[in-house]
Amino acid sequence: MLKSLLRRAGKSSIPIHLVDTTTLVPWLATQPKRVAAWVKSVGYRPDNGTHCLVPGKEGELALVIASVTNQAEPWGYASLPSSLPKQHSYQIAGRQSEQQANAAALGWALGCYRFSRYKKKKDDFAALAWPSQCDQVLVAALAEGIGICRDLINTPASDLGPEELTEAGRALAHQHKAKAKVITGQALLRANFPMVHAVGRASSREPRLLDLRWGNPKHPKVTLVGKGVCFDSGGLDIKPANDMKLMKKDMGGAALLLGLAHVLMSLKLPICLRVLIPAVENSVSGDAMRPMDILASRKGLSVEIGNTDAEGRLILADALTEASEEATDLIIDAATLTGAARVALGTALPALFSNDDQVAEALLEAGKKVGDPLWRLPLHDAYRRGLDSKIAEINNITSDSYAGAITAALFLREFVNKRHRWMHIDTMAYNLEARPGRPVGGEAFGLRALTEMLRVRYAPR
Repeated sequence: MLKSLLRRAGKSSIPIHLVDTTTLVPWLATQPKRVAAWVKSVGYRPDNGTHCLVPGKEGELALVIASVTNQAEPWGYASLPSSLPKQHSYQIAGRQSEQQANAAALGWALGCYRFSRYKKKKDDFAALAWPSQCDQVLVAALAEGIGICRDLINTPASDLGPEELTEAGRALAHQHKAKAKVITGQALLRANFPMVHAVGRASSREPRLLDLRWGNPKHPKVTLVGKGVCFDSGGLDIKPANDMKLMKKDMGGAALLLGLAHVLMSLKLPICLRVLIPAVENSVSGDAMRPMDILASRKGLSVEIGNTDAEGRLILADALTEASEEATDLIIDAATLTGAARVALGTALPALFSNDDQVAEALLEAGKKVGDPLWRLPLHDAYRRGLDSKIAEINNITSDSYAGAITAALFLREFVNKRHRWMHIDTMAYNLEARPGRPVGGEAFGLRALTEMLRVRYAPR
């Protein structure tokens, strides 16, 4: 993506003038009459995401008028790299704030994103000069982190199983000089991650747990825990074909947090970062866990399996227990956990749960600022009794179908030390429809919001 961003503006770069419905007419009044005449003759209307090519005196392309309604968000710019003439390079005209410049550069980069691993023909895009006020390190990190997340989700399960997912984490650790270890197969039982093993044991591809550490131990610790179900058949409670179709994306929480980890390490944020990724495939075989089985957990709680298709919370529970066993300032988990969250909030708005109002509000505000929203749902204690089991200490599902996102979050809360600040993000991780900069496929919902919140919390300017 970043190959489309030039290091500096050249003399031949075509200026892009940003307007909207309120500023087009005043801007035209400052331009030569031929520009206003041209705009009128072609009937250009400044609808968000549209543009107008304006010729010079000799018929050459002289400038571009682009309508961007919200210049602080990236999406208004994202259609330009694929729709403008590719033989030119471009630069944003006029002065922008740092936030606007960052949005322009990031929007341009994301407009160049394509998942092309399985295609021989690659798309071409127009080039943009870095806006002068842009934080190039931040924009590059965000574009790369989002790309990492999208690429992992978009890769089919045939090429991305538990081994490949954890190897992606190892590669990230190598890139940033972090430490990483992977616990595999039967070693998970010896290391006391019994539910990670139970969920993944039915697959021919062994379950794994990635543990990545980076940063100065003297800095505040932030622990990221991502659900890495590389494909979810539903287990013995098997999904119908239509529900199974997109299950390559069931490791979207892991992909999101690996992308976020890349951003945080690229920015050298003054934190001590830990990333835990339980990576499994929920398959069907003679060794699969069964409905009404009782599993041991790392925390010591016995867990009744009410449904084998509620497997993501099981592997997260062991990883969250591990995260809670050491002092940490903040634990964040992310998962494609429930369809109930999608029913409540739709596919593009992740659900946020937290045991700490301050960090929850900080994340919501960060999301508003950068145009990457989340919506908080309650950890309603009265619903906890729905997880009671007659023969174990907790069931992995409730006996009814109500408040599924809340009860799933309440299940996870059982495995988090109450002394720790904790946030849980239930995300779709997938775009079902194409929009500029957001093609159909994997999506890093919440990554920019999390980055902004963590920067403000740990490296305020």
